[in-house]
Amino acid sequence: MLKLFTKDQLVTEIEKIFKDGWQPSIRKAGNDGAVGNTLETLLGIEENNLPIPNAVDWELKGQRAKTNSLITLKHIEPSPEGAKIVANILLPLYGWQHQEAGKKYPADEMSFRSTTSTIEHTSRGFIVQVARDEKKVKFVFDAGKIKSENIEWRKSVESRVGLGAIEPEPYWAFDDLIHKIGSKIKSCFYVIADSKIDDGQEFFQYKELHKLSGFSFDGFLSCIEKGVVLIDFDARTRHNHGTKFRIRQNSWEYLYSSVERIL
Repeated sequence: MLKLFTKDQLVTEIEKIFKDGWQPSIRKAGNDGAVGNTLETLLGIEENNLPIPNAVDWELKGQRAKTNSLITLKHIEPSPEGAKIVANILLPLYGWQHQEAGKKYPADEMSFRSTTSTIEHTSRGFIVQVARDEKKVKFVFDAGKIKSENIEWRKSVESRVGLGAIEPEPYWAFDDLIHKIGSKIKSCFYVIADSKIDDGQEFFQYKELHKLSGFSFDGFLSCIEKGVVLIDFDARTRHNHGTKFRIRQNSWEYLYSSVERIL
């Protein structure tokens, strides 16, 4: 039977784990989600499913203390969903040879990895745009912004699909984002842990717990516009790791009206 916690009981259980010292990670060393995943396992709860009655909107997020890694807010694939944009458009038409092609993966393995913001184009000419008039967040390609180190890739894109706009245009409608991300991270517990590696095994010492509440969708859009929230594609030919909305470390105050340290 699933054990249920009140928010106070959950905090008490987390405090016990803090006092228990170093805990072995359940993921391989360096995995971005390992801090939160390991804590969920120690609590005996399912991943991304905090068992708090009448508080289904609470989420648990975690991060290492000394890292510049982005924090994943939510996996959301771009629309139009039926087009399967990543598998059918971005990988075959805008992808490049995977660095492990012919080694770890087959020789024809392609990659499409792009951590993209609204602030500047990537070296391959991609940028995120918030179109408030259209009520969309858009993923845009501009061949004129491709940097010189990617000139051969530019030629390959031109031969595959041309150098115009991506068709169909990848986007996320505001209404979909309100439902998918607003309901997912309306309120969060955020944990910070020190980390160390012994004989290839990573360990965590949990040391801070913060309560985040007062999520604002308009604040979320502003975070995208300011480059605080980025969109991260991570796909290869035979596996799509998912398209993620991710936030920069120490940026919670831009997303929530209340950020309170409770441990």
